[in-house]
Amino acid sequence: MPFPFFGDDKSTIAKLLGTLPQQGRIEWIGLRPVRREAMQVVAEAEAETDRHLLGDHARPRPGGKRQITLIQHEHLAAVAGFLGLPAPLDPARLRRNLVVSGLNLLALKNRHIRIGNEVVLEITGECHPCSRMEEELGPGGYNAMRGHGGLTARIIQGGIIRVGDGVLVLAPVAAS
Repeated sequence: MPFPFFGDDKSTIAKLLGTLPQQGRIEWIGLRPVRREAMQVVAEAEAETDRHLLGDHARPRPGGKRQITLIQHEHLAAVAGFLGLPAPLDPARLRRNLVVSGLNLLALKNRHIRIGNEVVLEITGECHPCSRMEEELGPGGYNAMRGHGGLTARIIQGGIIRVGDGVLVLAPVAAS
């Protein structure tokens, strides 16, 4: 069933941008308990509404646009390929919180997604690579990650996120 369209029915681009029938899946969850230390791989994590993942060192302010980070599972193999490394890369090396498969995350900017039965995120922007990618992946790591660094999100509704949870794109909220 096609994704419901909301907006100007005369705009072909608006229709195309609104068509997101795919569903994704949480493949991996990681927490950064201490800055610059190894990631902690977990089977589930609690997302605190308008804050962060509990157990992660990041303490974004309420209303912040970078409360949680996501990366596309399919990009792990692409980045490995650019660097001649075995695919897929271990997601812990890239320091994102959630790895999502089955959805083109870049198509979700400014959209809301539901993870499992509880958690709702607003996708707020791209999560650009930093210079640490050279340290972690070797020469060229920064450039290999460009366009593949993932996204940032705000936690609209908290709850438990589990590996294996479905990821569903929600219908846009109508402007009033």
